[in-house]
Amino acid sequence: MTATVAEVTVDALIAAGVRRVYGVPGDSLNGFTDAIRRHPEITWVHTRHEEAAAFAAGAEAHLTGALAVCAGSCGPGNLHLINGLFDAHRSREPVLAIAAHIPRAEIGSGYFQETHPTALFRDCSEFCELVSEPEQMPRLLGIAMRTAVARRTVAVLVLPGDVALEAATAAAPPARPEPGAPRVSPPEADLARLAAALNAASRITILAGAGCAEAHAELLAVADRLKAPIVHTMRGKEYVEPDNPFDVGMTGLLGFSSGYRAMNACDLLLVLGADFPYRQFYPDDTPIAQVDLRGEQIGRRAHVAIGLVGDVRTTLTALLPSIVPKTDSAHLTTARDHYATTRAKLDDLATGVPGATPIHPEYVARLIDRAAAPDAIFTCDVGTPTVWAARYLTMNGQRRLLGSFVHGSMANALPQAIGAQLACPGRQVIALSGDGGIAMGLGDLLTLRQHAAPVKIVVFNNGALDFVELEMASAGFLPFGTDLENPDFAAIANASGVLGIPVRQPEEIGPALARALAHPGPALLDVTVDRRAVAMPPAITAQVAKGFGLFALKAVLSGRGSEVIDLAKSSLFRGE
Repeated sequence: MTATVAEVTVDALIAAGVRRVYGVPGDSLNGFTDAIRRHPEITWVHTRHEEAAAFAAGAEAHLTGALAVCAGSCGPGNLHLINGLFDAHRSREPVLAIAAHIPRAEIGSGYFQETHPTALFRDCSEFCELVSEPEQMPRLLGIAMRTAVARRTVAVLVLPGDVALEAATAAAPPARPEPGAPRVSPPEADLARLAAALNAASRITILAGAGCAEAHAELLAVADRLKAPIVHTMRGKEYVEPDNPFDVGMTGLLGFSSGYRAMNACDLLLVLGADFPYRQFYPDDTPIAQVDLRGEQIGRRAHVAIGLVGDVRTTLTALLPSIVPKTDSAHLTTARDHYATTRAKLDDLATGVPGATPIHPEYVARLIDRAAAPDAIFTCDVGTPTVWAARYLTMNGQRRLLGSFVHGSMANALPQAIGAQLACPGRQVIALSGDGGIAMGLGDLLTLRQHAAPVKIVVFNNGALDFVELEMASAGFLPFGTDLENPDFAAIANASGVLGIPVRQPEEIGPALARALAHPGPALLDVTVDRRAVAMPPAITAQVAKGFGLFALKAVLSGRGSEVIDLAKSSLFRGE
């Protein structure tokens, strides 16, 4: 019997090394999902929302570096994929989305669930094409897969349900896409120009991002020769922080004052594989040199005096022999001393006094860090869970850290944890979730149970969208619409077949974590934490100070003066 287009598609995915497809079934996907059903080499991971499917695929791609796949049925199913695909696209994860479509004869007629997928997915992919004839497959699929892997991006194949059921005209699967990254070295003249600038400068600071993923040894060698402190971005944390004596923390909204000061005290800033977006945290009048594999990113955040196109590892290897070792380490010593002071202040916040409530979220994060396995995989929701992850989770070269660090979507931690756990079944996966984030995606607790994925979720439950409150206050607005009337998340977890443990006292955290981590299945800790634990940026600008002043005045005049007192008691004044 002749194979269908759907069967050839699944054969090609298996040949490419794909072992699971995340999604929600639907009638336009029937040919595709039925083909998966008949192939034991590949698994259909039924999530409860297509957005979760896309986030899970992105997490798998991040951890493995290989192609991951998600699928959605026509119309709403496709639309639900988009947010997770935006995250994968902006984080440069190789993800293929199979977007089912209405029957091709009905396209343009206003048919039931009709959308225009090639237009919908255009902004969150680098390849998006409609399969209008069986003759296009599996060739078009091969192009999509190779594009996703070679360019580390999202590719979308729009497949009408009727085409999927037609007889295929070709059975040979496309070649397996190779995940290897290219090695690119800048021209000799550019390397010489950068070396001359580095040799002439006396106080150099390095800003290192995710582009340093495979360049840890080279990065440290250059920092040692330059006596340069290293500031890392959030996406660079898992690659830059481990065993790094030059690390002085982060800068930006989530960072440390030590990172901010190290960047503003230098006379040359060297940016390596980083696309840090917040222009206000770059020094104003300091020359900047930037190395990036993608030339279009050079200079788009701040004016760059010297720009080199190349991957960080190859560039630093070529650059190192031309760097004259510096003997003056005063700049590095000052930055390291300030980091030690900042680190001590942050550690002082991570305390738990028996019976003292509400619990400091910093303390929760610190205990998670201590209890987690040496090779644990962490995911974190946007907002304060990301702050606590940035400040209290220790990266050691084996641990991994995922979040929606570029796209900034709520409700990412749980679905990313699902993808991480299924891709790495032997490793411990811990999700740091906000109460707003977990509530937005509660349905996928059932995905954990259905697939027996032993993810451990810690909910930082403070009854508010507290990072949004901070943003409002810093801009001079009274917090509005941020209160959360939360259910008993532990009870919901237990009702869903997931071990749920409520935590209301500091002394309960350690035993609860130990119980959850020892539990063979999924578990959720519902931890009541301090809403006043404000995560402030490392530097307060005049505009932010003005915003807080307006907030305080408005709060007092509107009878909400207690909020000013709460802010004064927060970690804003307990910390930096």
